[in-house]
Amino acid sequence: MILIVHIIFGAAIGSLLVKNPILAVVLAFLSHYFLDFFPHIEYPITNGDFKQWRKIMPTFLRVALDFFFGILLIMIFSKNQLVIYICGLFAAIPDAFTVLRYIKPNKILESHYQIHQKIQFLKHKKIPVFWRVITQVVVIAISIILLRI
Repeated sequence: MILIVHIIFGAAIGSLLVKNPILAVVLAFLSHYFLDFFPHIEYPITNGDFKQWRKIMPTFLRVALDFFFGILLIMIFSKNQLVIYICGLFAAIPDAFTVLRYIKPNKILESHYQIHQKIQFLKHKKIPVFWRVITQVVVIAISIILLRI
């Protein structure tokens, strides 16, 4: 799933559970795996891309824009409490682990990657791009509604 979806959904969880920040952060982190169960689109990153920076730069810029727009949506639609931003960031951490696995492989990151890939079993099914995009649009819309509560 693209980064903005994870960030905004994690922030929505934080806004609902602002009185219990520990639970909010834990659920925001776990929400990443929950969202990855649904059909979605992802950035086209492969292991070889990290060895050629020119090849990965366009994807890196898309990720940076997604991150920026995720934070911007939180700023616009939330009550701007610190826990909401922390939850948004924690919701994106599993993908950061994947990137770290490409840059500096180790057994722990490899184990996480294997589990993360298994959760995304629908990624390997032939689901039309339309439905992969719609799931993300719906999650963003729901998250914005929750942020405004």
